[in-house]
Amino acid sequence: MSTLEEEKLILKGLAADDKQAIETIYRQNYAMIQAFILNNNGSQDDARDIFQEAMIVLFEKARSDSFELSSQIKTYLYSVCRRLWLKRLNQMQRYSGNLENMEETVHVEEEVELHEKRNADFTLMENAMSKIGEPCKSLLDAYYIQKKNMQEIAADFGYTNADNAKTQKYKCLMRLKKLFFAQYKNVQ
Repeated sequence: MSTLEEEKLILKGLAADDKQAIETIYRQNYAMIQAFILNNNGSQDDARDIFQEAMIVLFEKARSDSFELSSQIKTYLYSVCRRLWLKRLNQMQRYSGNLENMEETVHVEEEVELHEKRNADFTLMENAMSKIGEPCKSLLDAYYIQKKNMQEIAADFGYTNADNAKTQKYKCLMRLKKLFFAQYKNVQ
């Protein structure tokens, strides 16, 4: 089997959340990223954090129908990690402009920016959820996270029927949406 075919299988495994594929990616690439981070003003914890973020980017891309890997997985991961580490160093004002160049890189700025935007949006949503209050927070959690149906929610929250629970869920969603977009406008 060629390297390209092998890597495509690994990506399919990653997209399917296959533990063996994930372990293979870690085993084949983590040491390289760790060495890169350690050699460029980073710690072991930094290396773990950056590699984990890069794995999330790769996972999201692998699950996308439009993603076509144009390099080896290690080159892609290295590029994402390098970009993330440069941003982190820049934020900490420790970037000296002379990161060692271990391998070729691919352009991943768009993927990294999309990942960071999604993380920022999740943070805003967490903030909005923390401000929404009860019983809305518990109700939305029961429906979206615990995957309870309206009958169960009506019984748990003391609503007379599923329709009343559904109406309350809608009101809670509208309140959450209002809180989220109020914060979103302030960030923009």
